[in-house]
Amino acid sequence: MFLRRRHIQKDDSEQRDAKVSELRTAIGSLSGRNSKYCTNACLRRYLEARNWNVDKAKKMLEETLKWRSTYKPEEIRWHEVAHEGETGKVSRASFHDRQGRTVLIMRPGMQNTTSAENNIRHLVYLLENAIMNLSEGQEQTSWLIDFTGFSLNTNISIRTARDIIYILQSHYPERLAIAFLYNPPRIFEAFYKAVRYFLDPKTAQKVKFVYPKNKDSVELMKSYFDVENLPSEFGGNATLKYDHEEFSRLMTQDDVKTAKFWGIDEKPYHIANGHSVAEVAPEPASIAQQAS
Repeated sequence: MFLRRRHIQKDDSEQRDAKVSELRTAIGSLSGRNSKYCTNACLRRYLEARNWNVDKAKKMLEETLKWRSTYKPEEIRWHEVAHEGETGKVSRASFHDRQGRTVLIMRPGMQNTTSAENNIRHLVYLLENAIMNLSEGQEQTSWLIDFTGFSLNTNISIRTARDIIYILQSHYPERLAIAFLYNPPRIFEAFYKAVRYFLDPKTAQKVKFVYPKNKDSVELMKSYFDVENLPSEFGGNATLKYDHEEFSRLMTQDDVKTAKFWGIDEKPYHIANGHSVAEVAPEPASIAQQAS
């Protein structure tokens, strides 16, 4: 029985490897950043998101390459979005989950701006940063969402939520492992019912509501996180303290790594707060056109 199961698993793995090769052939020759982006692991994520249908995965991937050629998420730098992060409404945690995944902490009650475009750009920057800081062999991130201070006044609009969901599902497939919504108030539950309509079933299954008095939900979250690392806002023993200056320093350092990874030619310059940042040289036209 055990040998039969191993044989089935081997066959399944070989079939999926063949699908990856088929998708790579289908998308054709790539260069520059597109080539860097389309790793085998990347192709697997797009195939997984489209139930291993090569044609559908190809269409999805081509749409992402086109989006990346215009939005250029890898060129966003911290100094461009730092004002959005002054309150720590979204930040990368200093700890990982039990599987070694990068953790993003979201605090909607700390919303400090009203521009939908800038909110989305800030989130995209941190998604790219979280992915850049994934452990080797790890493809997904975990999210912790703290509702302290949440109200209708601090909540983003349904339209903005819809736009964020579209970007996440269309251009960051299979990047989310789990999202824990810790102790959300009833007013958010009504909001979630409205935006859940935009979530595909696989994504919706990854969203978990956690309530301190619900033992099962708390135990589920603890199965993903060590309570010694988990901030008290999420029922753990650690302290959640966001230091914007320190976080800005870390992000500025990561911007250098990001530029190096993508092969972006940058010219350093200094801004008022003393952090060294950089101007991004435009990507050669031939690379951008590859995604069109």
